[in-house]
Amino acid sequence: MSLKLQGELQRPGTDGFHLEFDLDLPATGITAICGPSGCGKTTLLRCVAGLEPTFAGTVRVGPCVWQDQQTHRPLHKRALGYVFQNGELFPHLDVAGNLRFAWDRTPDSSRRVPWDEVIDLLRLADLMNRDVAQLSGGERQRVALGRALLKSPDLLVLDEPLTALDRETRRGIYPLLERMRDQLAIPMLYVTHMVDEAARLADRLVLMDKGRVTNQGPLVEMLTSPTPGLAHGEDAGAVVSAIVGALDDTYHLARLDFPGGNLQVSDRGLALGATARARIQARDVSLALAPSTGTSILNILPAEVIDLLPDDRARVLVRLRIGQTVLLASVTRRSAQTLDLAPGCKIWAQIKSVAIL
Repeated sequence: MSLKLQGELQRPGTDGFHLEFDLDLPATGITAICGPSGCGKTTLLRCVAGLEPTFAGTVRVGPCVWQDQQTHRPLHKRALGYVFQNGELFPHLDVAGNLRFAWDRTPDSSRRVPWDEVIDLLRLADLMNRDVAQLSGGERQRVALGRALLKSPDLLVLDEPLTALDRETRRGIYPLLERMRDQLAIPMLYVTHMVDEAARLADRLVLMDKGRVTNQGPLVEMLTSPTPGLAHGEDAGAVVSAIVGALDDTYHLARLDFPGGNLQVSDRGLALGATARARIQARDVSLALAPSTGTSILNILPAEVIDLLPDDRARVLVRLRIGQTVLLASVTRRSAQTLDLAPGCKIWAQIKSVAIL
C-alpha cells in the first residue's frame, strides 16, 4: 500500500502563496515533513484532510481515492485521524466523552484499533473522568492522540503535536509515539520543524521550502547525505538502526549491534533483542589516528573517511563509513589538516556513551 499525494494550491489575493507537491510514499511508519515556518507543511496536511477548497490534485491512500478530478471526499468521510498542535479537544466533554466521540462514530465493521489497547497504550485510564480544562499539555495531547486512533484511521496526520510542550513532557510522549508506530502499523504524516524530533521518530523524511518539496528519502540516508542541507551546523548527526545485543545490569548499559560494529549506550529500559535507534550528533564524535587507551570513552570504532563537507569558517563535517553505516563528525579545520584527513583515510571514531541519544 502507498500514499499518493500530488497537486497544487494557489491562494489568490493574499500573499501569493503557492503550494506544489508530488509525493509517492510507502504507507508504513512515520514520514516526517520538515521545513522552515511558512513553507507549506501544515497546508499540505490540510490538503490531505480535504480542508483546502482550492486544492486541485490527487490524494490516494492505498486503493482508496479521497480526491481526484472526479472525487472529493469531505474530512468526515476520509479514514483519517488528525492531531492538531494544541489538541483541539471538545471543551464541553470530559476525557471519556472526547474518546467516545470518535469511537461511537466508527462503525463496528471498520474498527481495527481496540478501545482497551488505546487506553493502555496512551495511559488514559486515570484521566477518563477529568474535565479537559484540568489537563496538562502532555495529557491533552495524549487524549488527542487517543481520539484520533479510536477512529481506526487508514492514515494519521500530526501537525507539530509536541511543539507547545516542554522538553521533559515531549520526552515522555516520544515512547508513546514509537509504540504507536511499531504496534498499530498506522502510517503517519508528522509535521515538525525539529530535526532531532524527526530523527527520533521518523522512518522517512520530506523536506519543504517555499511551498515545494525540495528533497525526500529514507531518514537514515537523508541525515548524512551532502545534498539535502541537513548535514551541517548544530543539528548535524546520524541515526544508527540497531538491535539490542546485550544488557549490562551492573553498569546499566546496553550494547547496540549495527552493521559495522556495536555501541555501548545508557540503558533506557531497552529489551534484549529489540530494535533500537541511536542518534549520534556530529559534535559528539571525535577522531584519532590510532585507538586510544586509558580513556573514559567506551565507543572507539574503526572508520573510513568518505569525504569532507564545509560547515562554517572554523569547522568541517567529516562523513565516515563504519561497515555499512554512515556517521558524521564535526571537527575544526585545523584538526582536519593536522590529521591529514582525506577521502579513503583510515581513522578511529570516538563516541561517548552518555552523548548517544
